[in-house]
Amino acid sequence: MKATILIHCPDQSGIISAVTGFIHRQRGNIIYLDQHVDKEANVFFMRLVSDFDAGNFTLASFKEKFQLELADPYGMEWSIHEDGILPKMALFVSKYNHCLYDLLSRFRSGELEVDIPFVVSNHEDLKPIADQFEVPFCHIPVSKKNKDEAENAQLALLKENNIDFIVLARYMQIVSPKIIDHYTNKIINIHHSFLPAFAGAKPYHAAFKRGVKIIGATSHYVTEELDAGPIIEQDVTTVTHSHRIKDFIAKGRDLEKIVLARAVQLHVQRKTMVYNNKTVIFS
Repeated sequence: MKATILIHCPDQSGIISAVTGFIHRQRGNIIYLDQHVDKEANVFFMRLVSDFDAGNFTLASFKEKFQLELADPYGMEWSIHEDGILPKMALFVSKYNHCLYDLLSRFRSGELEVDIPFVVSNHEDLKPIADQFEVPFCHIPVSKKNKDEAENAQLALLKENNIDFIVLARYMQIVSPKIIDHYTNKIINIHHSFLPAFAGAKPYHAAFKRGVKIIGATSHYVTEELDAGPIIEQDVTTVTHSHRIKDFIAKGRDLEKIVLARAVQLHVQRKTMVYNNKTVIFS
């Protein structure tokens, strides 16, 4: 059995030796190890992948021993994730289709190793895309009057399907703490990188008028502070005076789907760790 272990704790001498020695005593073979120390916060981070002999390994026993021998003495926050178990991802969308198409195409090709129980939307415009990829589509209208009721319905759907994480694939609604609190650091959003300079409904128009020379996209975990959560992935591309507004929008949408896909892959592969509203991204 292969498993990924994520650890963070106060930095101190001997952590790597203690962890690798413990894995060896559990008859594990370490096939990947990376670590990082945040000197300012004095916090140690580690991502470790190991093979275990399935005939002599039980997850419950491993967790108990790890907690007793390592986590308690070193003050560790840690988790272990078995390989081969597909995380369940819910897709939230509105009317823009580029991110939805891209993620579903990657899912269909096997590039994105997840299970997608449903696509949920506050509009019905993108139902044909979900139908095309044979993914159930759930329409839950959202308005100022029914927002609380709509989020209750969304939350019930998420719980019913045992969703592990959510991707806002250009979902044009603010997600309230009601859902965020249930999925802390498990809701991934994508937006252009003009914030806070060009906020509002038409950022590409504003950027065009300002004569910007680069445009970008940012994917991050969702927090209560709008578009200010821990950043997972970013990228930029150049533009010139010869580009028109529609070129800005096309380039921006290309970046959005690429950056979002990268962020989702990093999350699925357990390569992200969040601390103090920042991320540690392992290779």
